[in-house]
Amino acid sequence: MRHAALAYTLLLALAGCQPGGTKADIPGDSHDHRPYAGIGENERLHFTGTEPFWSGEVMGGTLTYTTPDKPEGQTIAVSRFAGRGGLSYSGALEGTPLAIAITPGACSDGMSDRSYPFVATLQLGAEVRNGCAWSDAHPFRQTAAP
Repeated sequence: MRHAALAYTLLLALAGCQPGGTKADIPGDSHDHRPYAGIGENERLHFTGTEPFWSGEVMGGTLTYTTPDKPEGQTIAVSRFAGRGGLSYSGALEGTPLAIAITPGACSDGMSDRSYPFVATLQLGAEVRNGCAWSDAHPFRQTAAP
């Protein structure tokens, strides 16, 4: 329950931090009160971030979190929460609460020529990391070289 509350809080904080927007601009914040359905429950979701480098994937109730220190990754059980403006997954990594919020929006990792369809915000304990996400059904796009 504590992890679900952390994920929900993270998702609400993200919804309130949409750049340059008003409350009416938040995805799903009109009269539509249905949970976000843009990513299917059985869809494999990949995520990546820099400074520090981190990545992984989530599918169903399993999340694998990878860092340069642990390139084989660490697999944990997570629960999924579909909010009005995106998804979150929450669990614990070595006893530390972990939540990742996925929201629709153009995203750049700042290091490649890729454009990702989702923004990923990872909270690991008190630390918040920013990144991008994609799935097989919603792939990233490679920008043409100049």
